[in-house]
Amino acid sequence: MIHYHGTPITPETAASRIMAGRHAMVSYANPQQIDLCLECCQSVTFDNGTFPKWKAGEKIISWEPYYEWVNLYGNHPAFDWALIPDLIDGTEEENDALIENWPFGDYVGVPVWHLHESIGKLYKLCSDWPRVAFGSSGEYANIGTHRWWYRMAEAMDAVCVDGVPISKLHGLRMLDPYVFTRFPFSSADSTNVARNIGIDRAWNGSYSPTNKAGRGVVLADRIEAFNSAPRWTGLQTQSSLLFGSEIIHTT
Repeated sequence: MIHYHGTPITPETAASRIMAGRHAMVSYANPQQIDLCLECCQSVTFDNGTFPKWKAGEKIISWEPYYEWVNLYGNHPAFDWALIPDLIDGTEEENDALIENWPFGDYVGVPVWHLHESIGKLYKLCSDWPRVAFGSSGEYANIGTHRWWYRMAEAMDAVCVDGVPISKLHGLRMLDPYVFTRFPFSSADSTNVARNIGIDRAWNGSYSPTNKAGRGVVLADRIEAFNSAPRWTGLQTQSSLLFGSEIIHTT
């Protein structure tokens, strides 16, 4: 599994040390470290920048600047793929239209299946595209809730044959070992490192790293010490780990 760490990471001197030899996801909403990542990372993916706009209650009017950005960097040796534009709380029809308008084909683009959309749409995307990203949305926007786990289980049941997905799967904002170790993801991302290296109260004790670069290396190494599940075994087999003694029924 590939672990994509979100940027920007500040200060930039820390970012260059933390990200050397790793994998990055650079958001179009915060692209300032694109050159650094292309230079020092093994591979780089592009986020379309929808999430921060959605959190702020804003809408993206035109996707042409994003297309131009992908086109500008798309032939770089470190570039891997880019998320196709999406509306996090949009309708299936709205998001289908954005996928249809994608100008770069399936080699470059990765569509997003939103958890509030139908399982039928997920199956079609996985049948048509080599990689599909899972985005938490609607009533399943909060990762890790009971409702979210049930929905993810329903999705995995639909697109896994003998536990193996019919296409590569990416978990958006799911680079938490407690989450990605349960699913057969090919990749996942989060801004965990960028957000947590600056929280001083979380770092104490005699062996705590003395600077943000050291903190970031520790966090990234910790995350990358874990791999995704080799196959989907169902939520029932994991219920004691996820929910204590509670019995989970997925029918």
